[in-house]
Amino acid sequence: MKDSKKYAPKIQKLYRSLKTRYPKVEDVVYDEPVEAVIYAILSQTLTDSAAHAAFRRFRDYFVDWNELRVTRAEEIASVIGHTTPETIEIGVRLGATLGAIFNDYHKVGLEALKKLGKRPVKQALEKYKGFSRYVVDYCMLTAFAGHAIPLTPTMIEFLKDNGLVHPSADEAEIEGFLGKQIPSKNGYEFYALLRKHAESAKPKKKKARAEKPQEAAPEETPARAVEQAACETPEETAPGAARQTQKSAAGTTRTKTAAPAKTRKTKNKK
Repeated sequence: MKDSKKYAPKIQKLYRSLKTRYPKVEDVVYDEPVEAVIYAILSQTLTDSAAHAAFRRFRDYFVDWNELRVTRAEEIASVIGHTTPETIEIGVRLGATLGAIFNDYHKVGLEALKKLGKRPVKQALEKYKGFSRYVVDYCMLTAFAGHAIPLTPTMIEFLKDNGLVHPSADEAEIEGFLGKQIPSKNGYEFYALLRKHAESAKPKKKKARAEKPQEAAPEETPARAVEQAACETPEETAPGAARQTQKSAAGTTRTKTAAPAKTRKTKNKK
């Protein structure tokens, strides 16, 4: 990234500030990598809190991840909590991705990749058409002990708006720059703190033009548009309320604190 020496101290200062401002973050670790894939596809569009809520609903609503694979996109969107073009697109992406994994491994699971080194694993993930850079980075960080800093558009916008990275840098350049500033052992903590802060921060106002345009109602981002509905209780919004649900057999979770997936101490499901 251009002028990396100029921005490096700013990132270190930001990291110290975030650790002081927010509670301690516990690492998230997935024993079953496909759960990292599912959560990443949710969280690249939804806010973190909405993605948490949607993942919990998935666990309650679907018998296993294979059922999620064969479910219509519209029904998946309804389970997320709010049917919009964005949540339907999430459903389409989940179906296509889990279908591709099933075709490769004859099951909705990626445990076989754990036998490979980090570079082959990353190459295997990158071959899937529906995997964005964010999805690959999130999976490497949380399921394969890789060093990565996943970045959502909101996080990138925050970094640029606050002069913390070069304004012309793209996602790959920013992720590479941050990876050099943040040690591997602190990767998840930095990602989680930066995301929390970026999603709670108010966007900086653009400079006013000479002629003030007619005011219009602010447009909601896809993540904000579904967050309220996705975070409501299942009794209020989840379809098929009378349907008998089972816990997914896709895997277990290890958590130190509430997290979307496994962390390293105790068992916990989303």
